[in-house]
This record gives sequence, structure tokens and C-alpha cells, in this order.
Amino acid sequence: MAQVFKWLIRIAGALVALAVLAVLGLYFLLSRSLPDYDKTLEIAGLNDSVEIVRDNADVPHIFGQTEEDVFQALGYAHAQDRLWQMTILRRTAQGRLSEVFGVRSLAIDKLMRRFDIYGAARASVRWQDPATRAALDAYARGVNARLAEINDSALGRGAPEMFLFNAPIAPWVAADSVAIIKLMAVQMSSHLQTEVLRARLTTVLEDPARVEDILPDAPGSGIAALPKYASFFAPGALPRLAGGGAPAAQDPLSPIRPPALAGASNAFAAAPSRSAAGGTLLANDPHLGLTAPSIWYLARLELSSGGVIGATIPGVPLVLSGRSDTLGWGITSAYLDDQDVHIEELNPDDPEQYRTPDGFARFETRRTIILIKDSAPVTLTLRRTENGPVLPGSQFDLADVTPAGHVASLSWTALSPRDTTMSAGIDLMRAGSIEAALAAGEKFVAPAQVLTVVSADRIAMKMVGAMPRRHAEHDTEGRMPSRGWIAHNRWQGRLPYSANPEFIDPPGGILGNTNNKIVDRPFPLHVSHHWGDTQRIHRWQKLMQGREVHTRDSFIEAQQDIVSFTARSLLPLIGADLWFTGESAAEGTPLRLRQRALALLADWNGEMNEHRPEPLIYAAWLRALGKRLFQDELGPLADAFTHTDPVFVERVFRDIDGASAWCDVKQSTPVETCTDIARLALDDALVWITERYGTALESLRWGDAHQAVQDHPVLGSVPGLRYFVNIRQSTGGGDHTLQRGRTSGTGPDPFQNVHAAGYRGVYDFADPGSSVFIISTGQSGHFLSRYYDDLAQLWRRGEYIPMSLDPELARAGAVGVTVLLPKKGD
Repeated sequence: MAQVFKWLIRIAGALVALAVLAVLGLYFLLSRSLPDYDKTLEIAGLNDSVEIVRDNADVPHIFGQTEEDVFQALGYAHAQDRLWQMTILRRTAQGRLSEVFGVRSLAIDKLMRRFDIYGAARASVRWQDPATRAALDAYARGVNARLAEINDSALGRGAPEMFLFNAPIAPWVAADSVAIIKLMAVQMSSHLQTEVLRARLTTVLEDPARVEDILPDAPGSGIAALPKYASFFAPGALPRLAGGGAPAAQDPLSPIRPPALAGASNAFAAAPSRSAAGGTLLANDPHLGLTAPSIWYLARLELSSGGVIGATIPGVPLVLSGRSDTLGWGITSAYLDDQDVHIEELNPDDPEQYRTPDGFARFETRRTIILIKDSAPVTLTLRRTENGPVLPGSQFDLADVTPAGHVASLSWTALSPRDTTMSAGIDLMRAGSIEAALAAGEKFVAPAQVLTVVSADRIAMKMVGAMPRRHAEHDTEGRMPSRGWIAHNRWQGRLPYSANPEFIDPPGGILGNTNNKIVDRPFPLHVSHHWGDTQRIHRWQKLMQGREVHTRDSFIEAQQDIVSFTARSLLPLIGADLWFTGESAAEGTPLRLRQRALALLADWNGEMNEHRPEPLIYAAWLRALGKRLFQDELGPLADAFTHTDPVFVERVFRDIDGASAWCDVKQSTPVETCTDIARLALDDALVWITERYGTALESLRWGDAHQAVQDHPVLGSVPGLRYFVNIRQSTGGGDHTLQRGRTSGTGPDPFQNVHAAGYRGVYDFADPGSSVFIISTGQSGHFLSRYYDDLAQLWRRGEYIPMSLDPELARAGAVGVTVLLPKKGD
């Protein structure tokens, strides 16, 4: 027996030793791809030596003799830290994810092949100006230099993910960078889905006026500068809507986002007259889906025009939001209506033809093959009309709005084969004046942005991006799909750049955009019927006009503000007949729980503080209220509304144009009032809260439900690994606060923070060296790197790191200096 026990001990010890060796071996393999920032390396294509100085936050400061060398070094630095992310972005744009991930990503690849984003990017390369083409080629040489170094030095395939998803990496080319810019347009555009949703609503709502309730136009006139301080679809033409069920879970690899999670952002500027220190101020925080690593990457470049520092996207040689010594710029999603769905009539005698204003024409057709890991390849037939690519009914619920004998096509500025957005970005970085920056904007095509620019003494804001020219007699004004064979429904080209809204040096000294309506012009110069914000703008106005002059710190305070104007305005409306009414109820009863919840909300100031219970009660109530209002009228289509629009709630509870009709449950005999529905919705919310968090309402924490979900798109769902690669943090803010933390709206955790400001920057031209910025994760995409999540806690706490162009400051705290030399004999 003792002998058996001795052998068991030996076997157990051997197994432990093998496990330790396996872990050490795995760590050795994975750590081989950790970049060495302190070295000298010869690479091909350089004109002279280049220095990459990494400061203590791992931000590369790149110094070279020529711009081409600087862009080449940026490509090298991006590939050092974010190679996996870059390759996945490129594969997404190319429609080649399935070669790595198998059938999981086939639907994504099919859609991207139909869009032909990458084909348009390849065609667009030759439309860039010579300086931009040189920058793109140099950047590609830098990425390829890192690929060559990985191969020559056996550096762990370049990223840990490559061991799990081994696939060859093709050399980087200029079109790859252009394609990633176009991919951003895919992520930020939502008008296609909104058009289809509006059309679907017209088929289920008996009263067309109710469509204006649930998809309301942004009220009021446009806001940008503040004042001085002191039937196309006939009945029976469409198929019946399919049965319900919740929307399919969003694949983290998909670039398509539901309208509620399309791009958003804040940017605001102050002129010297409104600045305490006498210099201009600019704050910018673009909002995109949270991920690990962040889509943003901080960098400083020394160009011929001087230093430039700010936020880049790995794969793209641009500082998209940042500053130079003389100029600062920020971007926000413009919500320009840059997409139109067309219903194309097929020739009943030849389905390969479709109707045009001049008769039937043949589809432009070609085939493409999608290779799939561990499965047979799929051959896809792509069809295109004069209006754009044909999309299948299985995408975007198009089958529900496409009559028999018809197909849907898409016009979209992002599909332009003459897209010079990259050239615009290069020109913007070199601009030394407001005039030069705004002139650079003429080359922007997609995604459309509102560009906010400040110089030392001036401020300006202009929408940049191609505005489609629509006919004044367009059937639907772009609100819904239209008949593609009618000439006045087709795009008539592009409006002149002068038609883009512009605001320069306003008398009030303040400019800003929170994705709100910026102009109120009649169609077809309207810019959009669908804007991204009707709420944050009110809080921004109050903060800007609440003080005569601003400082860097007051701009930071506004950027971090978590007070919900929406909560302050809606709670008195929906709870008007519930507060302090009725008799006291016994402890432990539903009525008593409701009274406790109402008492908490009555004393609440609307601050979405992560440590408070009121934000969770309010958010759950608003969500339950939306469900109560939607379900009876919309049936299965109610699942499309994951977030309750505050303007819709206000219309209903104020009975604007008869909107209170939403409160009556048609399928019940009694006539319910809006007070009845508000009470029932609050009870629904409290049932959900108690089942999830218990009955101790006073102990609830909004941050427990509103966790920032920065998950790795691929490894984030792998058991064991997810604890190393995912970044989860308790956060404040909410759907409608300036510090926006957009909730998912679906699934078992509907209040997770999934869409927020992955980058924040505040630029102070009274003291440019005091400017600050931050990203939401860390610079590195390697989860074994200490720079993978080192900035995440600073971001969560609302802190920043210095944004200095002083090379000596960067060198003083450098964690490494990489010297790139021209390859001998090159």
C-alpha cells in the first residue's frame, strides 16, 4: 500500500511538473510576440534614420527627416502593437473572415462582398493626391517591415491570436488603409436600417400618424453655435411580417451595428472671448463600440509642417482627432443621410433584367468565391444596378419591405470608387489655419463627420462628407425605400461642398455638436431626417452657458458629466400621478416596493452615478415602459426597438397629436391611461430588479449593471482566456449623458455599457502643453503586455495623460527608443 501511495505521489508530481512546463512553454511562445521597444533595426525603404520614442504610456513619438519615413515608422509601430487587430479589420473589409473563423463569419463575408468595400478602396487609391499616395505606400512599407522582422526572428507569429487562428498574412498595401476608413463608414451608418424600419412600421400601424410618434423627427431648430452669453407602399403590396423572436445576437466580428449603436460623439469649442486664459479650447470624444483593445491608438508624428499628436486607428496613417502647434481638430458623427434603399422591379420575362427610367437593363453580374475554414467554399453571385449593389431579402429585414418580383439595391456614398477621404485627412494634419482645414474637408466622402477646428484665436465647425443630391420630388425624401426605376428617386450626383453646414467664429464664442440636429433646412438640403441625439445637447447647452468663461478643467468636467437631462425631464412626466398618492402599504408588498422606488426617484437629481440605486430604477422603468407601449401595437416588430426614445415618451405622455393612444392596450377591454401604463411598467421594472438584485433598493449600484464591456472580439468568449483578455469596469453615465455609456438594450444584461468614448481629448491653446488625452484600454493589443489595459483605470476614473509635443518630455519618461535605419544596400 505504501508503495502504491509513493507511485501516486510520483505520478501526481510528474503531472504537475508537466503542467508547469506546458504553461511555461505556452508563455514562452506567446511572449515571443511581445514587442521590444528598445532596439536598433535596419528596414527597407527608409531615406534616413527614424526614432520611435515610447513615453511611459507607450505612446510612440516618431521623429524622422522626411514625412515618408515618419509614416513608415507609424506603420511599423501600429504593426508592433496591433497586428492582429489590423489583419482582422482588413479581412472584414475584404470579406475574408471565414478563411480564419469558418462558417461563423460567412454571413459577414457575404454582406461585405456584396458591398464590395474593398473593391471600391482599390479603385480609390489612384484618386489620392501624390503626397497621400506616398504616405500610404510608406505606411505599408512600415507594416511589411514588421512582418519581415516577425518571420526572420521567429517572433511568435506577431500576436498570440495567430497561434489559435493560424492564417497567412499578406503584405500590406495602400488599398488596405483606404478600406479600413470605409469600414468605419459601415460601422457608423444606420440610415439603411432606419429606412427599412420606417417602412415596416407603415405595414403594421393602422394610423400612419403613429409612425411619427415612434420614429419622431428631432424637434426644434438646429443647434450648433450658442448665442451671446446673458406612399410608396400600397396596401397588400408587401409580404406579411415574419413571426417574432428577439433579434439574433450581434457577432463581435460584425461591422454592422443596430441604429441604436451607430456612431456618436461630442465635440465643443470655445473662442478666446469665452476662455479664462485667453486661448481657444477644444474637447472631443468620439463614441464607438467598446472592444479590447480599443479601436483607437495614440501617436505623435513629426511632419514637415510640425508635430501632430492625437488618436489614430491602426491600419490608417492619420491622426483623426488631435492637434498640432497651431491647430486642433475633432470629429463627431454627422448623421448625414448618405444611404438610400431602392426597390428594383424585375423583368417578368427575364429575371436578369431590372427596370430603369429608360426601360429594362441587365444587372451587372460577377461571381466571387468565399473560402471557408474546414468547409467547402461558397460561390456568391453579386448583382449591381445603376443605383448600387443588390442586397438579399435576408439582410436588414429587406424581405419585409420588398414586394414579389422586386429586389432591393443600395445607394451609399461609402461605396464610391473615387473616395478621397484619405487625402482629406492628410491635408488636415498639415493644415496651419482654419481656412486650410476647412478646405481639406472638401475631399471628405465617407463617413460623413462634423469637423470642429480651432486655431490659436478662432473656432469653426463644418460638416464634411459627400452630400447626395436628391430631387425635390423624391417619393419618400429618403425616409423609406423608394422605386428605383423612377428618375426623381435616383441620386442626381453630389451637392457642392458649399452646401455643407458651416459655422465660423460665432458671436457667442461657443460651438459644439453632440450628433444633434445642426440645421433645420427643407428637403433636399435637409442633411438628415434622422439625427443621433435629441437629449445630450440640452445638458451641453446648460453647461456651456452656465459660466461666462471656460477653462481646460471646465471642458473636462463637461466631457465627464453624468447628469441625465432625460431623467430630469421624463420622470416628472411619467410619474406625475404616482408620487405621494395612495395609502401606506405593508412592508414586503409590491405596493410598498413601488412607494420606496418612487421616494428614491423623487429626491434624485438625475446624476447617473455608478454608486447610486436611482439610475438603475429609472433605466429599468424606462425600458419596461417602452415594452408596455410597443408590444400591443407592434407585435413581433417591437423587438426592433431595444431602446425607448425619450421624444416618443414625451409625445405619448403629453398627448401630442393624439399620441396617448399608445397607452391603451387594444387587446384588453378596459381603456388604459398613461398613468396605468406607467404604474404597470414600474412594477415590471421592480420585479426584474428584485429577481436580479434583491429587494434592498437602497443598496443597488448602477455600476453593477452598467459595466463597460471591453471584450476581445474573438478570445472574449473562450473559457479561461476571457479573464485575461476582457476588460470589465463599473461605470457611470448612461444612454443620454454627455459621458455617454450607451447600453446594449438586449439580452440578460440590457444595461451593459457597450458603446462609449473610446478616446477623449481636451486641447488648450492658451497652454498647448497642458492638453490631455486618453483611450479606454491600453496601447498594446497583446494581452500579456503591461500596456494592454494600463490606461483603462485612468479612463474609468475620468483621468487623462499629458498630450505634449515636447520631445524632451517624451524622452525623459521613455520606456524604450527604437531606431530604424535604412537597410544596407537598399
